[in-house]
Amino acid sequence: MNQQLRASFKKERLAFFRTKRFLILALIVIGWAILGPLLIRGLGVMMDSLSDVYGDFGVDVSGMTDMLAANASTGVMSSISDLTTTGLIAFLLLINSFAGGEQKKRSIIIPRTSGLGSTSYLLPKYIIYPLTAPILTIAAVFISWGISALIFDVNDVTAGAVLAAGIIIGVYLMFYICIHLTLGTATGRAGMSSAIVIIASFIVPGVFSVLGSDHIYNPFMLGALAVSVVADSAMLTIMRGEIIATILIVFALMLILYFVALFAQNAKKIDNSGNEIRL
Repeated sequence: MNQQLRASFKKERLAFFRTKRFLILALIVIGWAILGPLLIRGLGVMMDSLSDVYGDFGVDVSGMTDMLAANASTGVMSSISDLTTTGLIAFLLLINSFAGGEQKKRSIIIPRTSGLGSTSYLLPKYIIYPLTAPILTIAAVFISWGISALIFDVNDVTAGAVLAAGIIIGVYLMFYICIHLTLGTATGRAGMSSAIVIIASFIVPGVFSVLGSDHIYNPFMLGALAVSVVADSAMLTIMRGEIIATILIVFALMLILYFVALFAQNAKKIDNSGNEIRL
């Protein structure tokens, strides 16, 4: 590793950790992992306490309360849903400054004119930020599983399914993070990029779901795949090859996204004409 690339890795690492962005992200991810099962179980307790009130209106909620208290998989699936929505939004917004935001502030001009290469500028971003996602999601899903096993009646989730779900959700977040990094660094408009990716993360999986698309081989359906693995642990054994193939496809797409961003950076020219320095 040359000196310039090493310095770029250090810059990204310090920017992520010393600005407390990683700490904030970890607190959000772990917080939702804890709250997910507790909210589901709390809802069941609340409905059970109000069963007489519902009964006065001719509504029997005993089946619903039993379901909300029965299986640990319910709590884990709730946490997975939170990670694919709130967790993703938090991640994208917290890395805005690193996904092209520095270009808008013109803080990249001097390093570039001093010889900063496109690879040294981009490669640390595509390693540090995406790899943070599976580390946090695996920890979060295991924490959610531990809490769910304590507060629900039946622990119907295996450790293998929990690990697989954490990896799948991590890869899912990595994919969207790479899209954000590519759009943000290519355009220099991180805010626009995060808005597009967040909207797409809600719309695109919904479209595929309406169309009846299979979870396998579809990077946008990894969230649903993680839920399916937790809901039925046998799926992990039956479809292990297909799940691995799907993850490999996503890694190939992320590699393509990196090269697209690299091409966009190499295509940019510094224009010093006029009254303002522009990239």
